Amino acid sequence: MYLGLDLGTSGLKGLLMDEAQSVVGSASAPLEVSRPHDGWSEQDPDAWIFAAETVIDTLCKRYPSEMKALHGIGLSGQMHGATLVDRAGDPLRPCMLWNDTRSHTEAVELDSDPIFRSISGNIVFPGFTAPKILWVQRNEPQIFEQIYKVLLPKDYLRLWLTGEYISDMSDSAGTSWLDVAKRDWSDELLEKAGLTRGHMPELVEGSQEGGRLRSDLSARWNLPDNIVVAGGAGDNAASAIGMGTIHAGQSFVSLGTSGVLFAANDAYLPKPESAVHTFCHALPNTWHQMGVILSATDSLEWYGKIAGKSAQELTAELGDTLLPPSTVRFLPYLGGERTPHNDASIRGAFVGLSHSDDTATLTGAVLEGVAFALRDNLEALRAAGTDISRVLAVGGGSQSRYWLEVIATILEIPVDIPKDGEFGAAFGAARLGLLAATDTDPVDVCLPPEIAQTIDPNSALVPAFTDAYQSYISTYPSLKGI
Repeated sequence: MYLGLDLGTSGLKGLLMDEAQSVVGSASAPLEVSRPHDGWSEQDPDAWIFAAETVIDTLCKRYPSEMKALHGIGLSGQMHGATLVDRAGDPLRPCMLWNDTRSHTEAVELDSDPIFRSISGNIVFPGFTAPKILWVQRNEPQIFEQIYKVLLPKDYLRLWLTGEYISDMSDSAGTSWLDVAKRDWSDELLEKAGLTRGHMPELVEGSQEGGRLRSDLSARWNLPDNIVVAGGAGDNAASAIGMGTIHAGQSFVSLGTSGVLFAANDAYLPKPESAVHTFCHALPNTWHQMGVILSATDSLEWYGKIAGKSAQELTAELGDTLLPPSTVRFLPYLGGERTPHNDASIRGAFVGLSHSDDTATLTGAVLEGVAFALRDNLEALRAAGTDISRVLAVGGGSQSRYWLEVIATILEIPVDIPKDGEFGAAFGAARLGLLAATDTDPVDVCLPPEIAQTIDPNSALVPAFTDAYQSYISTYPSLKGI
């Protein structure tokens, strides 16, 4: 048996699978995000431990005999979070999450130094780890002086599981401290943040061993001794492992809290000026590129709270047939934007409202706005040298067929829907646990899912949506000027 633990922003999920990769069962525990100030987004790292305890307790209760056969554990996690610990391994402050943009000034400062883009292959975004540490150094110097290690969220979970300070390549690529081509920490980049290699965890590949389960935890849950914990991956790379997106030419679109357009690469192809992320993949000698928007399903959930309806209720009002573009434009920049704008201060907007607009009109505008932002990502990826001809759809938002038809039509490429099953980050983490524990060839393990349905662009509406997209992209400069 193999266990995948996926530490997300809103919850932690554990998925148990057998050696044939059949899912035995899963459990989850919720997490809360604290936003004490505008642009801030934090979590208590110890809440992650409590969530993991809850999930593993539940799995042991539901599947006692299967858990006793546990052979490997894989980890996936939200990226970029700055988890600062002292020499005892205790958190020094709440973790600053991926969507925390308070360090936007520090990000601009670091990014203005050409060495960062040259070595890391990426823009220094405000959500990345490096500018957050510079912010702590300037605003919380007493905390900065006590830093023993800087960990990413899933690696704090690993510290609890194994007692080891270890990270993987894919997650570490999002810190702005990794030499992404060499797959190693850059001493030069660390020095810019007042840190050394000694502040960093050891690096392993995602499919390699990254520690062993502590004996006291094995005893607590009556698990086998010496269980391998894989290096694991950042959440998007783990999702790619779960969907078998490991070869050049394979890609997916993820509609989660954030939105991601992800493409696997068999070579390192940086183009930071495009605002595309170029990171190590979770497997050796592979990389990936992705465009990221900060608010995908988060936009629909936000609007649902205002409208007093669930996301499902809102999308149901639109019916089953794709409608022409809304007369209203929605820009989904509720907490800033990454690809392609790299703009932490921009905020969202509805543009073109009239007396005749109703809830359904605005729902359509929200779905289209997110899809237009993904089209921005597609154009940025193409500018970075990666062409995408079709995508596999995953994430909570992919449950809306209407939304997927909007995306297919706006991106003008087919969208594949996998058959029912688990293909997300927790499943990918479990696959990495299997790889680390058995040393099996990843090509034999990381197979893509069967496709249940393909949604093609609505050719009759492509011209109208193309015009609407041009209207959408012309709105950003005006909004930025306000």
